[in-house]
Amino acid sequence: MYDVLIIGAGASGASIARRLSRYDLSVAILDKANDVSMGSSKANSAIIHGGYAEPHDELRGRICYPGRVQFDKLNEELNFGFIKNGSMVLAFSDEEMGTLQELYDMGIENELPDMEIIDQDKLREMEPNVSDNAVAALYCAGAGVCSPYEYVIALVENAVANGAELFLNSRVDNIEKDDDTFKVYTEDGKKYQARFVVNASGLEGAIVSNMIAETNFDIHPRSGEYLIFQKGTGKRLNHVLFQCPTEMGKGILATRTFHNNLLLGPDAIDEEEVDLATHEDRLIYIYEEAQKSVKEDVIKLQEFIRSFTGLRAASSTHDFIIEESNVPGFINVVGIQSPGITSSPEIAKIVEQILDEAGLELKEDPSYNPHRDPIIEYKELEDMNKIKDKIDLPLGDPERIVCRCEQVTEATIRDAMNRGIPVETVDAVKRRTRAGMGFCQGQFCKPRVLEVMEDELGHAPIDDMFDSERNGVSRINKKRINEVIKEMEDTSKEEIEREEES
Repeated sequence: MYDVLIIGAGASGASIARRLSRYDLSVAILDKANDVSMGSSKANSAIIHGGYAEPHDELRGRICYPGRVQFDKLNEELNFGFIKNGSMVLAFSDEEMGTLQELYDMGIENELPDMEIIDQDKLREMEPNVSDNAVAALYCAGAGVCSPYEYVIALVENAVANGAELFLNSRVDNIEKDDDTFKVYTEDGKKYQARFVVNASGLEGAIVSNMIAETNFDIHPRSGEYLIFQKGTGKRLNHVLFQCPTEMGKGILATRTFHNNLLLGPDAIDEEEVDLATHEDRLIYIYEEAQKSVKEDVIKLQEFIRSFTGLRAASSTHDFIIEESNVPGFINVVGIQSPGITSSPEIAKIVEQILDEAGLELKEDPSYNPHRDPIIEYKELEDMNKIKDKIDLPLGDPERIVCRCEQVTEATIRDAMNRGIPVETVDAVKRRTRAGMGFCQGQFCKPRVLEVMEDELGHAPIDDMFDSERNGVSRINKKRINEVIKEMEDTSKEEIEREEES
């Protein structure tokens, strides 16, 4: 029997598992997917938010900043990738200047010490490629960007290294409680027993809660689509650039990623069911809106490499739900939408306190090791001419370049596959090493990655498809974006010709 069983291996569940692994406890993590970080934590803006965008009377407003300030230490210990490059909310009118002041006031109430409203001159000095139409910005120095799936992977790897057990492909379909023991059943016919259960199951949070507890909330998916551009394009921006927020979210942003790709998005659409497809009209809207924030030559659709959709687990309460349910020992950690990743270290502390007050003995484990070595670190790509000889090295040579776009070696892939989490799909390797994230999007390296995986596993991987292929997800690709560019250019040319004729 486990002391604590956590349902869900996203940012919240992983943070809780890693937090509890410092104690002399038996901890299990269950997740329905074939890898960790497969829900909202995988596909998002990857922003470590300042803490000014949510009011103090909401839990997510109160814990964003305390979570944010833990990321320096977390990255020192876990090496997942975090840059504190600051964020700016841009104002383009007098009305939006009032919005900046409202955000600033919320930030002060949330005890942020590192904000200021900057004028046009300072804005352009700090961000040369900002739009000429921006009149001011709310600047937060301590915000930044991370690699979200690498963050979750690092948390779970460290939790497992410190004794936690991970069970993937384990969707929970029933929960019972007998005296002081929970019995958690999964679809594959297995049963797990635990003294405490933490429900951090993301979009299925209300479904899982309903299995055992009175549940007075709903969770629904809120989708947001993104465009991502080739490596190196992120250097055109120094900061995370937001537009003024709406009721649905923080507005369209333009930012660099940790690995120096330009990222645009998201929009926000409340969905009735899960939909991970991307849509031409939504992506063009994001592209056109993002252009309002920057100079004309910053965003070049010709450099587009991929679109994707993220799903936020929006709750009917419009806030995080972190509380012990009416069933003692069953704790809900649900409705964790933005700023969920930023808040996740503080969410783990809150759950730890709830467990402590519920009677779980938290005795420090003297063997606890908070350190986790990196799989990859940020790097600029080398001149291809200098490394081309490494591409044709034989299988088994650790220096062999498997992915030429991101220059990923065979040694890196083998390392990623031997860290306590089963790695049995192409995308699992991709998230850990970036093999397949470059300009060709895996067309060159996919068979080479599979070759290394088969050699390392001693058998063929589960399948030879990317996750989107396996799940039948339709995404707008480079070819279609190039067709859209041509259509937009033709339309613009026709409009100019009509104006000249008139």
